[in-house]
Amino acid sequence: MIAKLYREFNPGWRQDLAQHLARYLAQYLAQCLARCQFLFRWLYGLCGLGLAVVLLSTPALAYDYNKEFLVNADFSGRDLTDSSFTKANLRGANFNRSKLQGVSFFGANLEGANLEGADLSFATLDSARLVNANLKNAILSGAFAFNTQFSGAEIAGADFTDVLMRDDMQKQLCQRATGTNPTTGQDTRESLGCY
Repeated sequence: MIAKLYREFNPGWRQDLAQHLARYLAQYLAQCLARCQFLFRWLYGLCGLGLAVVLLSTPALAYDYNKEFLVNADFSGRDLTDSSFTKANLRGANFNRSKLQGVSFFGANLEGANLEGADLSFATLDSARLVNANLKNAILSGAFAFNTQFSGAEIAGADFTDVLMRDDMQKQLCQRATGTNPTTGQDTRESLGCY
């Protein structure tokens, strides 16, 4: 009844209704757009933060050099954390001062390789050949080296703390163990458990 009276007294009611609806719709769309912009900014920021976390949390890319022929290759000063060199031929390779934490050298040939000052913490060295290798001042703490061959290896200042190896290899290394690791401060003979 009120609508009927309104129509009778206001012949331009359709125009008023259209203007009122247009104003309401414009306000509603503005609010929706503001909410969407906030949501898009928030999602954009969250994606950017996620990307930054992923890129910054990985210290290095892990590389796969399994069964590669890398004789005399130069890896000096590189961060190769968690990389794999399983059964690779690395004879004479240079890993001077490289970060090799968690690296797998399982069955690798590292004969005559230079690992001076390298960090091999928690590396897998099982069945690797480190014959005549330079391990001077290297850190091997926590490494797994049960069937590793260290014949003729230079181990002055190397840190062998908690390295798992055969007793006969430990005794062989104790015969020529000297020095203290400059990074960890660990005595080589003590880290090998030499008595």
